[in-house]
Amino acid sequence: MHKGNVIIGQSGGPTSVINASLAGVVDGCREIADVTGIYGMRWGIEGFLGGQVIDLARESKATIRRLRRTPSSALGSSRHKVKEPDLLAILDKLRAFGIHGLFMIGGNDTMDTVHRVTAYAAAQGYPLTGIGIPKTVDNDLYGTDHTPGYPSAARFTALSVQQAGVLARDMQKVDQFIIYQSIGRDAGWLSASAALARQEEADAPHLIYMPERPLDPQRFLADVEEAYKRFGYVSIVCGEGIKFADGTPVSASQTRDAFSNVEYGAMAGTSVAMNLHRMIVRQFGWRGEFQITESLPMSAIDRSPALDLEEAYLCGQAAAHLAAEGRSGVMVTLERTGSDPYACTTGTAALADVAVRAKPMPDEMINAAGNFPTQAFLDYVRPLVGELPKFARLKYKKAKPTVKK
Repeated sequence: MHKGNVIIGQSGGPTSVINASLAGVVDGCREIADVTGIYGMRWGIEGFLGGQVIDLARESKATIRRLRRTPSSALGSSRHKVKEPDLLAILDKLRAFGIHGLFMIGGNDTMDTVHRVTAYAAAQGYPLTGIGIPKTVDNDLYGTDHTPGYPSAARFTALSVQQAGVLARDMQKVDQFIIYQSIGRDAGWLSASAALARQEEADAPHLIYMPERPLDPQRFLADVEEAYKRFGYVSIVCGEGIKFADGTPVSASQTRDAFSNVEYGAMAGTSVAMNLHRMIVRQFGWRGEFQITESLPMSAIDRSPALDLEEAYLCGQAAAHLAAEGRSGVMVTLERTGSDPYACTTGTAALADVAVRAKPMPDEMINAAGNFPTQAFLDYVRPLVGELPKFARLKYKKAKPTVKK
């Protein structure tokens, strides 16, 4: 890396462990002799364009250490899409602050930003090292086994469905079904993680619908009826991005963000969960609940596995080490080297590849009916999430009257 200052930004939706990656970059850059200053973008690239830059080197080591256990995005985030006229303004700011190292923590769109800014700087003859650090709860980033933030969100999902399922089981004489809606526009990694809650056949969830498979309304209702007959109640998990066979979203409303990503209706009357709820009530006349967590899985650090916190920090450190080696135009990746026991190391993927590709769930991880993940998925996700609690189960042995008439 060219001697000078570095700057770090966070972008897109947060995760429970994104600040651990921030701490890793800061700590890693403190060890690089060519780094003369460590700055942070306040409000991502949007704030940087407005000159909102903070001096991270002036933060105490204790504060940086606490970041490793602090949820959300400490620097503040943004979903600003970089346009061509922005590139010159960004380069001017980089020059003004003497920045020769750019680190951005985010998803596909963030990797595209780092790639474009780094390429533009090179074309203008300005030395800039650009490294991407992965982040997303959706787990849909190309080139990495999983993304920091996904294990935490997956554990949040599994625990939520597990505990809500216990409630649904015990309240089945009141509510006959329950629907949990998970975030995840195009990939089912997060909704599928709810399958970890099912420790016995009758446990929730009974049905999981992922965006990789179209929803057939009649098949869906048949699945629901069959589960009800078997278990006395039905626990359903759905991804927010599921669609019908013709491509129409099950959600009744949708908008698009600055990157043209679809954002599905989250209001009660337009959500996937509510529309599935209506279908069930209309068909069977049952009473049921729906639950929509929205951004909660992105910030519930109390449910974060230690592994996720450690790997997020490791990715930040790895980014700094790559910059010190003169690497640029890459994103740090996590490469699994074993599942039993679990082992992982870091690698790299080209930003140009990550920016334009996504990672849906592979076919072998979804069952033939399209309504539940397979054992292959469970083997993949279980080491990331860790063991879930085992609750007491009454035997329900029938008592006999002890008083004779």
